[in-house]
Amino acid sequence: MNQLASSDRPIPMGQLLLCGALIVTMSMGIRHSFGLWLQPITMAHGWTREDYSLAMAIQNLVWGASGPLIGWWADRSGAFKVLWSGALLYALGLLGMATTNQHLSFVLTTGVLIGLGQACSTYTVIFGVVGRNVTLAQRSMAMGITAAAGSFGQFLMVPVASALLHAMDWSSALLILAVTALVIGPLAFGLREKRFSAEFRAATASAPGPGHTAPHASQQSASQALKEAFGHRDYLLLTAGYFVCGFQLAFIGVHLPSYLKDHQLAPEVATTALALIGLFNVLGSYAAGALGARLRKNWILSSIYGLRALTMLLFIMAPLSAWSVSLFAAAMGTLWLSTVPPTNAIVAQMHGIRHLSMLGGIVFFSHQIGSFLGVWLAGRLYDFTGSYQVVWWLAIALGVLAALINLPIQEQRQPRAKLQST
Repeated sequence: MNQLASSDRPIPMGQLLLCGALIVTMSMGIRHSFGLWLQPITMAHGWTREDYSLAMAIQNLVWGASGPLIGWWADRSGAFKVLWSGALLYALGLLGMATTNQHLSFVLTTGVLIGLGQACSTYTVIFGVVGRNVTLAQRSMAMGITAAAGSFGQFLMVPVASALLHAMDWSSALLILAVTALVIGPLAFGLREKRFSAEFRAATASAPGPGHTAPHASQQSASQALKEAFGHRDYLLLTAGYFVCGFQLAFIGVHLPSYLKDHQLAPEVATTALALIGLFNVLGSYAAGALGARLRKNWILSSIYGLRALTMLLFIMAPLSAWSVSLFAAAMGTLWLSTVPPTNAIVAQMHGIRHLSMLGGIVFFSHQIGSFLGVWLAGRLYDFTGSYQVVWWLAIALGVLAALINLPIQEQRQPRAKLQST
């Protein structure tokens, strides 16, 4: 029994947060720089903005659609193999993005391969590891720290990507990012959980051990967890609200640089804006995680969506300048990924941690459907109208809707009696 207890020891908190944060920094940081490549790639290949936007939209959709399955794999086998797969797929996708000149190949690499790589190396997988290795009291804060790392990745990688674009041609810059993505693999060793090893499975074959999941929760199958979640009103409301988060972030992240260039602002303004979003989101994500330990998380989400709508409204109504862009980026950055910790903490609180990666992946799929529409529809409407104005107003209206959707959520309500969440 002592040997079993030693095998089941959680990953040390410092190691868990450090490795998880660095992985999210790499994965999300590279992703947040893709808006800088819209104009160089479309000009090099003679494509429209919709052509580029379609590949980015498919990337978001593939990321979301594969999330529940990859989450199920991570819940069943641990994150180690999943993260290594993500590193390889991400690097191959970036290689294709840099070298292909056919639109179909560009969609398959930039869209499908990178989308799969992101699904294997971002929040769905990392939050599953965090949820299994911290207590209920620590969970919201730990997820907030991990989400803040994704923001730091944006602050770090966007200027790096911009510097690479200024120092060399765009394809060579992408090849350097492909090599950078491979760093995710070695970092996965820090998140290797002993409970998924062959030795631990053999040791627990006839004893429940001191794991983090109660017997009745661990015996719940994936299909039972899915049926339970889809029959839960508040889970569905949470999922619907997350659609809006994806729409807003994908639209701004991919199209803001071009929107600013269309208004004759210098390229440095867009780079600064994206970096500021990342910097201020470190604060916002951490604050959302900390507040989630003290306040109702659905109230936090409603406030975030409402403030986003107000921020975008003020931005498009005010005269456009480098200062107004910086203020917008700082405000939006504070609200950027701050939805992530409370959303995933609510899922864990309502349905437990046994299938957290899978159930969180389904909620994230809704986010990515929104991302698909936010990226593609913005490009489509721009090519049709010559302006992003309609998309800004749509993003504002959706923000108000999401604020209202999250208000009635009862995060404490659990569909099964005493469902384990610690």
